[in-house]
Amino acid sequence: MTTHRDAPSASIDTAASQPPPARGAPTSRSKRWLWLVLLPLLGWAAYRVLAKPATQQSTAPGNSARQAAAVPVVAVAAQQGDLPVYLNGLGSITAFNTVTVRSRVDGQLTKVAFQEGQFVHEGDLLAEIDPRPFQVQLTQAEGQMARDAAQLKAAKTNLERYRELLTKDFVPRQQVGDQAATVAQFEGAIKMDQGLIDNAKLQLTYSHITAPISGRIGLRLVDVGNMVHANDQNGLAVITQVQPIAALFTIPEDNLPPVISKLRAGEHLFVDAYDRAGQTKIAEGSLLTVDNQIDQSTGTTRLKAMFQNRDNSLYPNQFVNLRLLLDVKSEAIIVPVAAIQRGPQGTFVYVVKADQTVETRAVTLGPTAGNDASIESGLAPKEQVVVDGVDKLRAGSPVQVRPPEGTEASAGKPSA
Repeated sequence: MTTHRDAPSASIDTAASQPPPARGAPTSRSKRWLWLVLLPLLGWAAYRVLAKPATQQSTAPGNSARQAAAVPVVAVAAQQGDLPVYLNGLGSITAFNTVTVRSRVDGQLTKVAFQEGQFVHEGDLLAEIDPRPFQVQLTQAEGQMARDAAQLKAAKTNLERYRELLTKDFVPRQQVGDQAATVAQFEGAIKMDQGLIDNAKLQLTYSHITAPISGRIGLRLVDVGNMVHANDQNGLAVITQVQPIAALFTIPEDNLPPVISKLRAGEHLFVDAYDRAGQTKIAEGSLLTVDNQIDQSTGTTRLKAMFQNRDNSLYPNQFVNLRLLLDVKSEAIIVPVAAIQRGPQGTFVYVVKADQTVETRAVTLGPTAGNDASIESGLAPKEQVVVDGVDKLRAGSPVQVRPPEGTEASAGKPSA
C-alpha cells in the first residue's frame, strides 16, 4: 500500500521541481513580430542617413535643382561713354522754292523743250509760243517810230528857220513858239514809239519760256498745239527746287528753350532724316531756323532744317522722322531703356549679383536717346542689369542669365 502511494507522489514532485517559465519572456512567435517591426524602422533610418548628403548637395548654390527654380532672364552690362541727346519730331519735306511755269503772253504752243522729270537750270528753254504776232507788232512799232522821227527832224529844221527869221522880224514870235511845241510833240511821240518797240520786243522774248529757277520739273500739263493764255491757272509745268531742300517738323514747346539758346550762341545743330518707320537714315542736314510762334492747339512749335540732297533721296511732301542732335552727354552710364523699371518709389533697375540673384537698385534717370538711357546715379559701369524677364522677379530672386540675341554666352555672365 505504501509503495503504490509513493509512486504518484514522486511523479508529482518531479513535475513540480521544474522551474516555471519567466513571466514576459518572448516566445518564438513574438520574436518574429519584433523583427517585422524593427526591419522597416532600420531601413527608413538607413535611407535618411544615406539620403541626407544628397539632399544637402541638391540645395547647394549652383546645382541643378536650384537652376531649375531660377528665373531665366536676359541681362547686359552697363556701359560708360558718350550719349547723344536727340529731340525727335515728325515732319515733311518741302522745297525751298516751287514755281508754276505759266505763259506771260497769249498764243499757240509750238514747242516743248523739256523732258518730264528732268533737272533744269535757271534760263534753260522750256517752251515756245508762236512768235510771229509779236514780230509783226515790233515791225509796226519800228515803222511808226521811223515816221515820227522823220517828222521830228522836219519840225526841228523849221524851228531853226523860224528862229533866224525872228531875229530879222520876218515872222511873229507866236509862230516860233508854236513850232517849238510841235517839235516837243514829235519828241514825245518818239518816246511812245520807243516804248511800243520795247513792249513788242518784250512780248517776243516772253514767247520763249525759260526756267525761272533751277530744279526738277514735273509732268507736262499742256501739249503742243494748244492755245495758252497768261491767265491760265494750271500753267505749263511745275518746277521744285530740290538741291538744297528743306524739312519742316515740330517739337514740344518745353524743348524749345535749349534749342533757342544754342541758336543764339551760334552753334551748328545737326538734323538727321529717317524714313517713315524711323529705322533707316535718309539724309543728314542742319537746323536752319525756328518759327516765331507756338501752336496753342498742340503745344508745339515748327522748326526748319536744310539738307543738301545731292543724291536726290528727299522729295517734296515726303513724310520723315527727324532727329535733332541737341547735346552729347560725356562719360555717361548707359543702359537699355528696357532695363528701367518704375514703381511707387521711383525708377529702379534689377541688378544681377555675383551669387546669381538680383537686387532692386534705385537709380536717377538722365536723358534718353532712342533705345538707350543714361543713369545719373545708383549704378556703376559693368554692373549687369536685367532687360528681359523682369515680370517674375523680386528682390533676392535667383536667376539664370542668358545673353542677348546675337551675343556670346559669356556676355551675359555677371561681373565678379
